[in-house]
Amino acid sequence: MQRIVILGSGESGTGAAILAKQLGHDVFVSDKGLIKESYKKELLEHGIEWEEGQHSEDKIFNANEIIKSPGIPEKADLIKKIRERGINIIGEIEFAFRHAGKCKIIAITGSNGKTTTTTLTHHLCEIAGLQPRLCGNVGFSVAKLVADDLKTGEINNPIRLFVCEISSFQLDDCQTFKPDVAVLLNITPDHLDRYDYKLENYVRSKFSIIKNQSRTDVFIYNSFDPIVKDFMRDKNFKIKAKKIPIRKNQLEQYRNLSNLRGVHNFFNCACAVSAAISVGANYEKILGGLKTYNPPPHRLEIVKEINGIEYINDSKATNVDSVFYALQALDRPLIWIVGGTDKGNDYSPILKLVKNSVKAIVCLGVDNSKLFEVFGKMKKPMIEANSAKEAVELATNFAKPGDVVLLSPACASFDLFKNYEDRGDQFRAAVLSQ
Repeated sequence: MQRIVILGSGESGTGAAILAKQLGHDVFVSDKGLIKESYKKELLEHGIEWEEGQHSEDKIFNANEIIKSPGIPEKADLIKKIRERGINIIGEIEFAFRHAGKCKIIAITGSNGKTTTTTLTHHLCEIAGLQPRLCGNVGFSVAKLVADDLKTGEINNPIRLFVCEISSFQLDDCQTFKPDVAVLLNITPDHLDRYDYKLENYVRSKFSIIKNQSRTDVFIYNSFDPIVKDFMRDKNFKIKAKKIPIRKNQLEQYRNLSNLRGVHNFFNCACAVSAAISVGANYEKILGGLKTYNPPPHRLEIVKEINGIEYINDSKATNVDSVFYALQALDRPLIWIVGGTDKGNDYSPILKLVKNSVKAIVCLGVDNSKLFEVFGKMKKPMIEANSAKEAVELATNFAKPGDVVLLSPACASFDLFKNYEDRGDQFRAAVLSQ
């Protein structure tokens, strides 16, 4: 029996704890923050010892192995101390993979579009009768699903299929993880504070999704993403898996096959279709499934049309690249709600789109000085709002029938909201309350 310590008790940490306990290990969960009541209940039900609001080093440093939350960076003092003691650190994805048994795994990563592509791939596989499970950054933790399979005896069923959204942080904590199908959507500068502000470190993290793949595996990638293309020219980088490039000339066919908007979503469709086919889905069935897919909330989500004005919730657009796709996808005059916690944004890629498409700008943030500095030069109406309700009211005043009110913030949400979901939920509620 090994002593397994889990740092962080969110969905992934709780799932890892349950799996470790089921495997017969001595398990301890430590969270520096507060643990949600639902997760506390699960830990107690499984007889797992836990603490919150602190990290008791005497209970951590005696671990045989540590599973850490992807949100904890390597530069954290506790992680440095663990490394100094030579204790192996992995992530929940790695731990779950070790015990997943016979199954197929589709793993999807990228800077933008992960959740849409993952949920769409899951939907297409389901339509094709493959009985997939949605997991990773969306849905359940992989470890929790593996624990369930161990309990029911399904662990030896070879037709099991996991469709996983995986972030770069999760990939960083993997050692042997090997998906049957790896999908790399795109790479744009993001989270560089975790990578010593070096883009090449972030790129290598994303590409690590294929480091353990063999010739029998599949790698689906964006052949026209400049950063992806540049890295793949590196002669020192070897790809063993079968390569399936997604090209620009493949995208237009999806315009009428799905309900999704924008070229970026046509690309997501192409990736999802290729991934589903790679695990044995019937092509005709999945094409029909494209029309029945509804995107997850906060991603170009059409909230409602009121008096000829369409309201769209794109709160998940927390960087400039995501906003670029949103502005590009909409061909009606826009009142743009933008702002929040700026992450060092460079707005130059969207200046032309804003100039041509946006009628007025509502700044939703505590500090909007950078937005006024960048976009004030365009001489468009600009105004500040301190709440989602006020932002909707102000945007509606600028709008006319045929216009779109678009929440696509380009920024993190933590100045006025709990997270991007809270921001989107408040926006939606404000629209529907009119």
